[in-house]
Amino acid sequence: EYTAESQRTGVIARKKGMTAMWDEWGVRVPVTVLQLDKVKVVSVVQTSNASHARMQIGFGEKREKAVSKPLRGHFASQGVEPKRKLFEFPVSPDAVLPVGTEITAAHFVPGQLVDCTAPSKGKGFQGVMKRWGFGGGRASHGNSLAHRTPGSTGNINPARVYPGKKMPGRMGGKNVTMMRLPVMKVDTALNCIWVKGAVPGPTEQFIKVRDSIKIIKHQVFPEGASVPFPTYI
Repeated sequence: EYTAESQRTGVIARKKGMTAMWDEWGVRVPVTVLQLDKVKVVSVVQTSNASHARMQIGFGEKREKAVSKPLRGHFASQGVEPKRKLFEFPVSPDAVLPVGTEITAAHFVPGQLVDCTAPSKGKGFQGVMKRWGFGGGRASHGNSLAHRTPGSTGNINPARVYPGKKMPGRMGGKNVTMMRLPVMKVDTALNCIWVKGAVPGPTEQFIKVRDSIKIIKHQVFPEGASVPFPTYI
């Protein structure tokens, strides 16, 4: 049975876009639709600590011809068809699933909180106003070609730029985790989950979805909810 110390596996979903729905109070809520496609357990990863297990989850299908030979052998040894995307998720020992188990949208419960991780949209090389929200310089009174510059970057001593200084550079394209997003709806017919708010990345991005790991004010699952543990069979 599910306990407070149990940690279920996460899943790989694909971002299909955003829409809106109305909650039970009649408030219009923006939601992101995430779809699961043939999500299966590929292997159980052996770790040095027996109390910390990890599972490798695969998404979708891929032609065998398009898979490298090492990966082809990996899938063949586990008896699983080639997958399009692979990720690992930490789980508690009581939540380990057999290889080949399919995980569907019913793995989640409406009202529960999830964390979504994915690379954010790449914005390229950007200045400090767009990247860090600087206010910029004055637009008149002698200001010449320095309206969007960062200004002074340091003093004479120590004659260097401190690490972590907010300066122009490449923006986006890094892993971002949106935490504690409520699941508004679970669609078992289309194998989709509707998550409140925005999720990192563009449309068709692969998203790692897991039960929320932070318990601050509310529980991860609604009170009285039946948690499918270790997953819905």
